[in-house]
Amino acid sequence: MKDFVTYSRVTDTPGLILSTGLYSQFEFKPHYHLDYHLGVIVDGVQKQKINGTSQLFGPGCISVVPPDQLHDGSTYALADSGDQYTLRTFRISASMIDSYMADIFGLRHAPGFYGALIENSAIAHNLLNLHRLMSPAKLDLQQPVDSKAPFAQLFIEETLIQLLEPLFLKLGGVKPQAINGGLVWRDWLKVREYCHENLHDKIVLTTLADLCGLSKFQFLRHFEITAGLTPRAWLIRLRLERACELMKFKPENLSQIASEVGFYDQSHFNRAFRQAFGVSPSKY
Repeated sequence: MKDFVTYSRVTDTPGLILSTGLYSQFEFKPHYHLDYHLGVIVDGVQKQKINGTSQLFGPGCISVVPPDQLHDGSTYALADSGDQYTLRTFRISASMIDSYMADIFGLRHAPGFYGALIENSAIAHNLLNLHRLMSPAKLDLQQPVDSKAPFAQLFIEETLIQLLEPLFLKLGGVKPQAINGGLVWRDWLKVREYCHENLHDKIVLTTLADLCGLSKFQFLRHFEITAGLTPRAWLIRLRLERACELMKFKPENLSQIASEVGFYDQSHFNRAFRQAFGVSPSKY
């Protein structure tokens, strides 16, 4: 397969660009960027020189390159990986990273740090899944996650927070925020009331956090302590439970019910229902 690279922008997220590339002959000469780059190898190995040190960048590692950091990259052939590698990259604007630093760590700006390779197979795996979710299917080299799946935006918001926190903790210069206890009762009631009243609409993490006067990170942690689930998982269950109530009275109108409780279409509703109850809605 010839070398190629594709880029895509994420809807409603102008500070984020995704890339997917297959490289064999192409070499990244020493260069720098004005944004942050998070790179994950799907297969193969890249030889990367960053911060004056050459390292081998393979599956299970995350390359974190801040603005202005000089680095390069080329194929490193191994007997079991061939002479090519597949790289997925998140290109995140400095302003977007600053926003997450404020949200997660209470900082005005991201702390200064040098580029690094972080070995963490779990984080690398989750970053690859997130990349597939946000990328158009035509850009993917493997089976894509359905980018139109219900609650995709909420999943992306939750996942970015959950992945950026441990990454920046490993890079140093930040401290985790102390989160003690769940939501106060009045905030929990406000969130539940809002979700019940807006179940047919798209519900995003920012809106729920604003209801409680919390950052998205704080809300996510407090909510999980209160509900025992992430907001996305809790909302999916709420939509399914509401669907069960509606099916008592009009079981033949499954498509309408799916829409009323906020699913993208009936196929997504059927899939989520089967995962939750073990049968399709028509068998319930």
